[in-house]
Amino acid sequence: MRKVFAFLLSVCICTSTWAAAQISDTETERVIGELIAPLGDAAGIPDGRLKIHIVDDNDFNAFVMGGEEVYIYTGLLKQIKNPDALQAVVAHELGHMIGGHMAQMRDRMAAEMKRTMLIQALGVGLMVAGGNPSLGAGVLGGASGVAQQSMLAFSRDEERIADNMGVDLMIRAKQNPNGFIDVLKQMHEMTGALEEKINPNRINHPMTTERLNNVREYLIKTEYEYVADKIQSLRRTNEYEMVRAKLVGYLDTPKRVRELYPYSDKSDAALYARAIANMRGGNLDGAQTGVRTLISRNPENPYFWELMGDIEYQFGHYDDSVIAYEKSLDFAGNAPQIQTALALVLVERNKPGDATRAIELCKRALLTEQTPLTYWVLSRAYGNTDPGRSDWAMAEYYEKINKNTDAKKYAKRAQKNLKKTDPEYIKASDILNTN
Repeated sequence: MRKVFAFLLSVCICTSTWAAAQISDTETERVIGELIAPLGDAAGIPDGRLKIHIVDDNDFNAFVMGGEEVYIYTGLLKQIKNPDALQAVVAHELGHMIGGHMAQMRDRMAAEMKRTMLIQALGVGLMVAGGNPSLGAGVLGGASGVAQQSMLAFSRDEERIADNMGVDLMIRAKQNPNGFIDVLKQMHEMTGALEEKINPNRINHPMTTERLNNVREYLIKTEYEYVADKIQSLRRTNEYEMVRAKLVGYLDTPKRVRELYPYSDKSDAALYARAIANMRGGNLDGAQTGVRTLISRNPENPYFWELMGDIEYQFGHYDDSVIAYEKSLDFAGNAPQIQTALALVLVERNKPGDATRAIELCKRALLTEQTPLTYWVLSRAYGNTDPGRSDWAMAEYYEKINKNTDAKKYAKRAQKNLKKTDPEYIKASDILNTN
């Protein structure tokens, strides 16, 4: 139980289009959210509608679904070197949305499928009636190639358009459009040697050098004025560095953490990454020393107090853990993940009044974000004193992790101890009535 980290308190499996772990973390979401918000405003997306999903995957990737759902891979966050470059990546993806490329791609794919089927039918006809099987087979084999080349050309053009629209979006949002130069340079550093061996006509994206040259030319032609706010720029760079350090500390190997943040590095980001890595590795004393140094430097940073709460919890120092989490919430405000973490410690400590406080925290967290772990903690907080609501919360937990049989089992048990007028009874009925 003491190996539950607040950073990973709410891990869920996304099953809509692929199975990938999504990480829910207050600090990461807030920092990235602040960076992306101006782009959403400039794109005409209503305030609060742009949702950020952090995907636990080492790929250098990000994409937008439905115009309002931004998926950013941890591999991208750990490698992108500055917040301007990250903004450029998201601006590019929003450029696809603004250009209507997703709908156009679906239409184009449908048209190309029809075209491919017609060519394949011609190929079969030549094989059967023309007396030249090799000719027919050649046409048949080339059918997908014709469609592919058309699609690849279409995709390369759209990438250029998305880059241009992304630049325009950055300018409208009063952000630094040179972030495109930064990220494309970094991508070229990563892929340049490999790209030299690739036939550009066989990939659906343009070469990085092509995109870099296009963006440079577009910036030269575009009249824009960007003046950086030095104080704001420094603040958001520091915050972004802390997020990168946090992700490295939690997700990378100890060896990798030491490579990126050697002991000679005394920066806040390095201390943060090493403290997290020490906690993960069981070196709680080392982790605690690092966090105490961070708190002495930044006593009002809610995420340092959150990490201290994690460490004290693993020590079994429940009273100190509660104090640290409470301080974290004082500075962070409404933070569902931290509220759930504090509720978990209160349930474990189980002093008079702890269960009531844990229930209150879980309910507040659920108003903002309905995560499986929060329901699990809520079930434990209700415990034997309120078995009906405890079973209902467990039913919600199982439904959130897509274990419908268990969800229905607990929903039935819940209704046996609840009044038909209770909100939880009605919610349990909803679970029972789902397929």
